[in-house]
Amino acid sequence: MVSQVLIIICLAGTATLLFSGFRLSNQTRKRLLILNAHRIAARSAIQKSRMDLAEVRNRARLLEDTVSGGASAVEKVHKAIANTTFGLIDMFSKDEEFKDSTRKARQTHHQKSEQVYQAVRTTNRALHILADTLIISKAEKRIASKPKKAP
Repeated sequence: MVSQVLIIICLAGTATLLFSGFRLSNQTRKRLLILNAHRIAARSAIQKSRMDLAEVRNRARLLEDTVSGGASAVEKVHKAIANTTFGLIDMFSKDEEFKDSTRKARQTHHQKSEQVYQAVRTTNRALHILADTLIISKAEKRIASKPKKAP
């Protein structure tokens, strides 16, 4: 009889321990799921910041390339119009002195227009570098120096 009571007490104790262990395991699993969700959210926020920064960089590069390409296209059209105009003047002009002054004007025009378009490209590059330094670098530093919060 005593042995049966001891067996029942041991079984009850074992059942109580198993139940407590199972309950603790469930609580731990829930906390682990919450912790994992926080970790994923933190990674997602960091990744979003990185993607936003990459998008800003790409847009800045695209803008620089667009301005540079646009300046080149305008320069080519400008040269074509100027060459046509000066060529027609040279072709139909009968006065040699006027032709000489036109040739000098043509040469000066080409030099000055090349300088202007080169200045546009140089300014464009300088603005891109300035924007990169002021905006993008600050954003990178801000992302890198964000304090990490514990969940």
